Amino acid sequence: MHDHHTQLTGGYRRADGLPVPTLRNARTVEGHLVDVHIADGRVTDVVAARGAPVSAGDLDLTGYLLLTAPAEPHAHLDKALSFDEIRPPMGDLGAAIAAWEAHTPQLTVDDIARRARRAALRALSNGTTALRSHVNLLRGDDPLRGVRALVRVRAELADVMDIQLVALVPHGVGDDAVHAALDLGVDLVGGHPHQTPDPAGNLRRLLGLAEERGVGVDMHTDERLDPTMLTLEQLAHAVRDWPASMPVTAGHCVSLGTAAPDVVARVTAAVAAAGIGVVTLPITNLYLQGRDHPAATPRGLTAVRALLDAGVTLAGGADNVRDPYNPMGRSDALETAMLLVTAAHMTPVEAYRAVTGSAREVMSLPPAGPEAGAQADLLAIRATGLEDAIAAAPPDRFVLHRGRLVASGRSERSTIAGLVE
Repeated sequence: MHDHHTQLTGGYRRADGLPVPTLRNARTVEGHLVDVHIADGRVTDVVAARGAPVSAGDLDLTGYLLLTAPAEPHAHLDKALSFDEIRPPMGDLGAAIAAWEAHTPQLTVDDIARRARRAALRALSNGTTALRSHVNLLRGDDPLRGVRALVRVRAELADVMDIQLVALVPHGVGDDAVHAALDLGVDLVGGHPHQTPDPAGNLRRLLGLAEERGVGVDMHTDERLDPTMLTLEQLAHAVRDWPASMPVTAGHCVSLGTAAPDVVARVTAAVAAAGIGVVTLPITNLYLQGRDHPAATPRGLTAVRALLDAGVTLAGGADNVRDPYNPMGRSDALETAMLLVTAAHMTPVEAYRAVTGSAREVMSLPPAGPEAGAQADLLAIRATGLEDAIAAAPPDRFVLHRGRLVASGRSERSTIAGLVE
């Protein structure tokens, strides 16, 4: 992807963010050709394309499909792109955790920030204009190295994308470190109770810290193929009366995908009643889960259809990108959407909503997209329709954040003379 940039510290670059008053000749998902007018970061009007000349500053989107820009509801910028320096063994969740823990003593704030910038800008160039990242509180004398790095990156990229941070609190890291992370600007409390000796007690501890500070939570929840591990249900009952100002998100929820139908119905009803947003993470959980099931290998996803049918806000995320937890990944929401279609049997419309509108809802962000009144976070991609965009993920893209052009990309292809696709 090629992007329009000015220099940013550390050799990284950010977009000029020039405002675009009108998008001309764009195609909607419904197949209409439209002109989209933008002012003060919002879409003011969407009208039938008139074929008027493209004025200076406007963007001609002839041949492009206009979509809501993706949001990434579950990333790990502190770990991203570390695979090549760690060279971990391929394996399950336990092996990934061991590889990462062995590497963490070598991490510096600058190292983490360097990789995190690259990962965030890669996502931006692919169309993601909002991103929520978990950041590990590290064991040892300086548990806030990752926090300081990601707070720095968030500030540096604030004019091109919205970044939220979640303190990922391992078992054994004390409350003082959590408070210090929140004091540094982390937005939410998180953790992985199912990985601790006392899942219920650990969950109560983390929720208590969030309540003390009046912030929301985003929990790694039941990332196991174990139908008896259902801290999701405990979470739902514990936060049922929390105010909207303290949003609650549960990521992974893999165990729910293995539970019996009556249990799934009971848990999804509780989740819906509590207003919890759920994030399913196909690429990492398809990689990590099920390695000890050589026959009829489970998919490692949550109960997607049951959650949707219960009215739960279900988002899709990429999770890990090229680190010990997942050696693959393109930082492209269209990759996530494709996996939701193929592995979770969602429709293309459902899958794309999971990485756009539903992801923004989980992140408590205002609605965005090519509709009057919505925030002008938009992705224009050279595709004939939504299915084509998800299937082919063309690199020809324009990315707008609050009505400003923040990234663009184009491809060039050639074949032997006379051969035409």
